[in-house]
Amino acid sequence: MFATGNSVFSPEDVTVVRGALDEWCQEKRVDIKSAEAQFAATAALGLFQSGYNTSEKLLEALREHRGI
Repeated sequence: MFATGNSVFSPEDVTVVRGALDEWCQEKRVDIKSAEAQFAATAALGLFQSGYNTSEKLLEALREHRGI
């Protein structure tokens, strides 16, 4: 689980974030190595830290995020 305050993510956390990001990139037809995907990854990490801690919740939040 995410360790509050020091930004340490467990392997399971990374799997959740990567799964949502991969799905978002596929839906948007965005290359995972693109600048847009990097912005989405940054947003995904922030959303994860805010409590969107499953791939499903995180993907939904990414879909609704206005900055990406």
